[in-house]
Amino acid sequence: MRHSDEHTDTQPWYKQFWPWFLIIVPLSSMIFSLNYAKLAVTTDNDLVVDEYYKEGRVINNRLDKIEQAQTLNITTQLRIEEERVALTFLSGAPKQGQALKLNFYHVTIASRDFELLLSRDANGVYRGFHTAPISGKWKISLMPLDAQWKIQQTVTLSKASDITFNPE
Repeated sequence: MRHSDEHTDTQPWYKQFWPWFLIIVPLSSMIFSLNYAKLAVTTDNDLVVDEYYKEGRVINNRLDKIEQAQTLNITTQLRIEEERVALTFLSGAPKQGQALKLNFYHVTIASRDFELLLSRDANGVYRGFHTAPISGKWKISLMPLDAQWKIQQTVTLSKASDITFNPE
């Protein structure tokens, strides 16, 4: 008769802790890796520019328009309340009173970008409307329809904002 102080484990492998631990660690890292690979392939990176040369030429063109706005001594007061936008020229107002384009570029999400067309009322105030309240951090640019000059500025907007909007 043989006595053994050893305890023999008769449980099958799938009821023990260590085999499952050794399976779950690499399996979970594979699942996370596949999710990150899918995320990298399916999402767009709006902050990356593919054509640097063309983008550089556009920047130079914008600088000429900003210099033209400085030459005309354009100074404006921009008022944003919920969906309403009002722009008043403090100096350098266009004499023709033509409509103006006010572009809102979200700093990180290109799909939120939009453009407003501002028309002048009888008091000389340019007004426009948007379908939703405008708040957060935006790069705003203002130019006439003929694009002779341009003002741009990066601002953080709250529910009601007054901004002195000048050529930078």
